[in-house]
Amino acid sequence: MKAVLCKEYGPAEKLVVEEVPTPSVDAHSVLIDVKAAGINFPDTLIIENKYQFKPPLPFIPGTEVAGVVAAVGEKVSHIKVGDKVMGFAFVGGYAQQMVVPGASCFPMPETFSFAEAAAFTMIYGTSYYALKQRGQLKAGESLLVLGASGGVGMAAVELGKLMGATVIAAGGNNEKLAICKQHGADHIVNYNDDDWKDQVKQLTGGNGADVIYDAVGGEYTKTALRCINWGGRLLIIGFASGDIPQLAANLTLLKSSSVVGVFWGASLTKEAEANQENFKELFKWSMEGKIKPHVCATYPLEQVADAMNLLLQRKAVGKVVLTTD
Repeated sequence: MKAVLCKEYGPAEKLVVEEVPTPSVDAHSVLIDVKAAGINFPDTLIIENKYQFKPPLPFIPGTEVAGVVAAVGEKVSHIKVGDKVMGFAFVGGYAQQMVVPGASCFPMPETFSFAEAAAFTMIYGTSYYALKQRGQLKAGESLLVLGASGGVGMAAVELGKLMGATVIAAGGNNEKLAICKQHGADHIVNYNDDDWKDQVKQLTGGNGADVIYDAVGGEYTKTALRCINWGGRLLIIGFASGDIPQLAANLTLLKSSSVVGVFWGASLTKEAEANQENFKELFKWSMEGKIKPHVCATYPLEQVADAMNLLLQRKAVGKVVLTTD
């Protein structure tokens, strides 16, 4: 089969496409003929050895795929050969075939294309776990989403609205923020405006945001912490800006606020039952047409560097997807 290989750490241009053996399934796994694979920001870090998960070289990047079941282990009973599915594993997705644990393989919603299904698992799994388990977001509260036009950010906008929050989408491009409005944002703020912190306060009646969803980091995190409500929760999702901020602890004291870490990948095993329940709700909403990934571009495997760079250069809105056709 054809696959993208990381043979040495570095930028996406160092990735190569080669023929590799088809992976084999064990009793608890599933082999998927991959039709599409989602690109996520952690993928760009893993290939440069900058992520907490460090697979040995050489490896196939890619965590989430959609496709058709080619083989099923004897202990897997909820799907069968020929089913359209979406699957998740920490590596192996940028290939024509991928093996995933049976527990991480789900029937594909009928309302999705393969590209949309490949873009679903990571962003909605992360965002719902963040808002529900870690942020304890309640109906009637205000939610500020930093980096709202990105994959996880746009999912957070949609889910926050479904959970009954007033959603403020923040970003640096008004055209991208307009798309966030189409996905449920009540208000938008551009953090290139010097007074964006004051805009958030004004939009929340002078109180500040109850929950802040932050996948950006850097100076944006520091500013956001200054427009948080009493008892607010700042959710640390990631650092797309490339800068891990050092926060002033006195700001959390003054607002009795919390800074809460979110590591969805580890929660899949440490909080397995909660994640299973989350995905039941997410699939229900997807079948009802209430949530759907926004895929802005698709690329063949051979153009993996172009696809990753679209994400890194902040030109993507929502998700970028690789296809095998």
